[in-house]
Amino acid sequence: MVCIAAFIVLAIMSVFVGILAIFKRDIGRKYWSTFKKAWSCVWKKVRLQKCETNFKDDIKNSLLSRVVVKKPKLVKPISAAIEILAVLIVLITVWSLVEAAKAGLSLWVFGTCNVSQPSNCSLTADVCGIDREEPANIGEATVRWFTEWGELFTGIPDRVRRWDARHYLPQHATFYSYEEGRPVALDILDPGCTVCLASFRNKMQDGFFDRFNVSYLPYVLINPETGDDRFPNSRLVASYLTALRFTYIAPVDEAPTPSDWRLIEKIFTEYDANGVNYQEAIKRMSEDEVKLLLDSWLLEFGADPIDIDRVRRLAASDEVADTLLVYRHTVEDRINAKGIPTTIFNGRRHTGLYQ
Repeated sequence: MVCIAAFIVLAIMSVFVGILAIFKRDIGRKYWSTFKKAWSCVWKKVRLQKCETNFKDDIKNSLLSRVVVKKPKLVKPISAAIEILAVLIVLITVWSLVEAAKAGLSLWVFGTCNVSQPSNCSLTADVCGIDREEPANIGEATVRWFTEWGELFTGIPDRVRRWDARHYLPQHATFYSYEEGRPVALDILDPGCTVCLASFRNKMQDGFFDRFNVSYLPYVLINPETGDDRFPNSRLVASYLTALRFTYIAPVDEAPTPSDWRLIEKIFTEYDANGVNYQEAIKRMSEDEVKLLLDSWLLEFGADPIDIDRVRRLAASDEVADTLLVYRHTVEDRINAKGIPTTIFNGRRHTGLYQ
């Protein structure tokens, strides 16, 4: 084990030794000789052959040479400590390699390097992660670790298969604009997610809504530690959007865009009298203030007081609450999304900011 640990340490040191060898070649020659011995030992271990015992002794003797002279009684405990340290170095290295492989596979399969806590993945900053609660103890953490591997392997087929957005369209699906013959795309969004806002704007700028018949699933992100909604008033807005799917409002200006999509467009692209984007403004409002704001927009879209009252009652109903749960099931269990926005188009599932 000592020779394997020595190889790991020498491999890490090679970067610095390589730079020093430019100025002092004798250091490079001595290092290279030791490194070749270490590699030879590791290669023999891989082939289940015995290592050269003298190499292990050379390593330990070089580390203990000064101790033997000054404090010979400490030779045995330090020698044992070297063995333990060697085991720890090998275990930590193996663990690091396994975790790196796991993170890389997760990034390829799900678009995030952290299966359970996507928001903690620094490589996927442009995504609102669908996070799980932190494990409460070492037992739960161990089970979670193996469960994540299971998710990764079962998710590989999803990564390579062809996705069809039509299979996940909700009941009473609405489209930003619809034209016969265009391919269908599905967008998963949270009204309070800033990345969803940026993604929506990028899609508008790129003409995405002109190339696809785009529908959406409203998904309310939850803080796993508290169980509360991550963004204030996000559930209220999602409830209004869902209620509008069951309520036809004849547009006063004959606009082809459905009222729920016009609501999304207002929140993501327009600003209040103080120059604050409506998404951010809604997070600062009380629930009653948000309702008044949404009602004023419905009036602008052509709704009458009866329509508005119906939407309000539907938004607060069990029917809409159950529908949002169905959407959650679709996102988490059928689409197996780990973060939003997630968009299905061109036969692929794309997670994160639309570029």
